[in-house]
Amino acid sequence: MNAYEQPMHSEAGLFTRAGCALGAAEAAAKAEQAASLLHDVRAGRWQRDARAARIDVRFPGRPPGLKLVPPRRVPKRGVGSLAGRLALMHAVAHIEFNAINLALDAVHRFRDMPDAYYADWLQVAAEEARHFALVRAYLQGHGADYGDFPVHDGLWQMAVDTADDVLERMALVPRVLEARGLDVTPNLIHRLRQAKDTETADILAVIYEEELGHVAAGTQWFRHLCAERGLEPVSTFFALLSHHFPDGMHGPYNLPARRQAGFSEREIAILTEGL
Repeated sequence: MNAYEQPMHSEAGLFTRAGCALGAAEAAAKAEQAASLLHDVRAGRWQRDARAARIDVRFPGRPPGLKLVPPRRVPKRGVGSLAGRLALMHAVAHIEFNAINLALDAVHRFRDMPDAYYADWLQVAAEEARHFALVRAYLQGHGADYGDFPVHDGLWQMAVDTADDVLERMALVPRVLEARGLDVTPNLIHRLRQAKDTETADILAVIYEEELGHVAAGTQWFRHLCAERGLEPVSTFFALLSHHFPDGMHGPYNLPARRQAGFSEREIAILTEGL
């Protein structure tokens, strides 16, 4: 058990409290602690405690008994049956739970960023927690719950791979993994509405709208870090893509959403032409 799995008093510093929320196993406690920290940061009631111990990135707080399997063993996620939609929404719940942890880890792990960076990622954590709560309520309303299906750990592996560099984290988590959600979700919503499942479609529509802002935040801070280090952002982004995704990226891409989230025309041209 890591030291951050216990509740933390509000007098503790920013990085200790973010670690406490990150280490919390239950989503409700994680969300409550993140919301409290966001409130205090917005009110100016916080301090940097840069010497606070860091959580081992390999072991974020998660519900006990979560069944992690290779991606090929994750159930199919069709929309034509309730079983398929439950598998789909369980996968979304897992993405959103990981996204809470990713936002909290971005606060807890990287300690030399401007104040606005911490406010931005705590806001993201709060929104991801709300998304998780929406999806979990859907699952519970249909006789299921988070943890009932096996899940894979691909999203969190990128957190592990980028734990040593905030620039890589900003480039590869919001601008690659979360941006894929912008690409695929509109078609999924359309298919659900065609299947007369407005309940599921409406939940995914809420998530989609707020994920635009999360990708935009990643773009903003990636470019900030490139400017700070004297790096050209487009070539830096695609060099990181080539390193971490040697097989390349594949569309289709939601170009209007990517533009809205801050992708430049040069980046879009390179993506659509193929890496």
